[in-house]
Amino acid sequence: MAGIVLYNYELDENCYKVRLALSMLGLEWEPIAVNAFPGNEQTTPPFLAMNPLGTLPILKDGDLTLFGAEAILAHLARANDAAGKWLPAEGADFAGVMQWLVFSAGALAVAGEARRNSLFDTPGNGEALQASAGKLLRIMDDHMIARGYEGLDWFAAGHPTIADIALFPAFALSRDFGIDHDEYAGLRRWGRRVRSLPGFVTMPGIPDYY
Repeated sequence: MAGIVLYNYELDENCYKVRLALSMLGLEWEPIAVNAFPGNEQTTPPFLAMNPLGTLPILKDGDLTLFGAEAILAHLARANDAAGKWLPAEGADFAGVMQWLVFSAGALAVAGEARRNSLFDTPGNGEALQASAGKLLRIMDDHMIARGYEGLDWFAAGHPTIADIALFPAFALSRDFGIDHDEYAGLRRWGRRVRSLPGFVTMPGIPDYY
């Protein structure tokens, strides 16, 4: 059976989520570079056959083909973490992880739109996108400040989960579209914790410190 293959664009924040998970899980994998900008290769017929949405990342794991970063994270955690830490199996921890995965894939996607607009001049009102992303980062920051009062360091459980992996790029890369990290003290502390995890890898645009 073939191993794990990731169709990857180095500057894409969703591809980075998967690279981060693969590294933290200690998995071997093969990257296949995709010319997302300016080539939009992910929208060509061979890629649409794997993902009709025309987006990245796309992951192949043996006979399984998946798209959508959060779905990929869930698969990787369930298939490769026997202890069930990265994706708790039940209870409040499971519900919390699912809540933040939905947040990451849904509302928080505007942070990626703001970043692409800033870096690649994709369509959209840059100021409006930045403002919308800033409000969502504020929700995240308020959550982590409240968690801190409870003695909790992570978004969804008492330990890191794939929710933290899914959420990290939106904040870590937000300076690319003009967000001042100094305004988000809770996220800065959390970001430092993420960076200290075994297997952490970075990407262009993520500052060396917060």
